Amino acid sequence: MKAKNVYYYSDELNDEFSGVTRETVTVDGNYTYIHNSFLWKLGSFVIYRVIMTPIACLYMKMKFHLKIENKKVLKKCRKQGYFMYGNHTQMPGDGYLPTVLTFPKRDYVVVNADNISLKCTRTFMEMIGAFTLPNHMSGMKNFVKSMKVRIEQKNAVVIYPEAHIWPYYTEIRPYKADAFGYPVMFHCPVYCFTVTYQMRKYSEKANMTVYVDGPFFPPEGMKVKEAQEVLRNQVYETMCSRAKNSSYAFAEYIHKDCADIE
Repeated sequence: MKAKNVYYYSDELNDEFSGVTRETVTVDGNYTYIHNSFLWKLGSFVIYRVIMTPIACLYMKMKFHLKIENKKVLKKCRKQGYFMYGNHTQMPGDGYLPTVLTFPKRDYVVVNADNISLKCTRTFMEMIGAFTLPNHMSGMKNFVKSMKVRIEQKNAVVIYPEAHIWPYYTEIRPYKADAFGYPVMFHCPVYCFTVTYQMRKYSEKANMTVYVDGPFFPPEGMKVKEAQEVLRNQVYETMCSRAKNSSYAFAEYIHKDCADIE
C-alpha cells in the first residue's frame, strides 16, 4: 500500500519535519531548571501526575493502540535514576510516550528551546518535565549540574539522540555519541526504546509497538569519549535490530537526489 505522506530530505542528521517554527528564547546560565518553592512543586505534581499522566496514557492508547514489549527490564533499575534513548517519530506523542514507559517513575525529557518558546506555556512545559538544552554556552554548566540532581533523585532522563522529528519513520537515523556523555559522566545505567509501526486491521492508520531494552552500562577503564562511543554503538545497534519489527510505512522518505533522478 502506498504511504499516506511523502517527505523529501537531504540531511539525515539535521532535517526537521515537525512543522514547528517559533522565535526561540535564549536558554543561558540564568535559566532555572529546578524550582524549590512548595507551590511550584505542588503545581508540578498536579499537572504532571494528576492531569498529564492519564492524558498521555489515553492519547497513546487511542491514537496508536500502543503496545509495549519488554517493559519488565526497567524493574532492574527502579531504585535508581537512569537515562533512556529513543527514536524521534511523533509530535506530541514523543512527549507523552516516556511518561507511559517510565510510570511510576517520573521522567524529564531533554528538549530544544523551541519547546518552551511559545508564549504563556513555558511554566507548563517545565512542570510536565521539559528539560531544556541550552542554546548558549553559559548555560551548559547549570544544565549538567541540574541533570545530575534529577538522576540522583532517581528519575528517568529521556533523550532523543536523532534530535529532529521524522513522523512515522521506520528506521533508525544515524546519530552522534555526544548525548551519551551524560551516563558516562554520572556512572549510571542506560535504556533504549524503539518505536515501530504496524498496520491496523480494517484501517490505514498505524499501530505502535514500542520495544524497551537494557540496561546498558558505561564501560569501565576508558576515556569519556571512548566510553560514550561504545555505549552509543550498543544502543544504536539494538535500536536498529528492533526497528526491523516495523511492518508498515505510513510515511515515505525520499532523498532529494533520488527524487531528482526520478
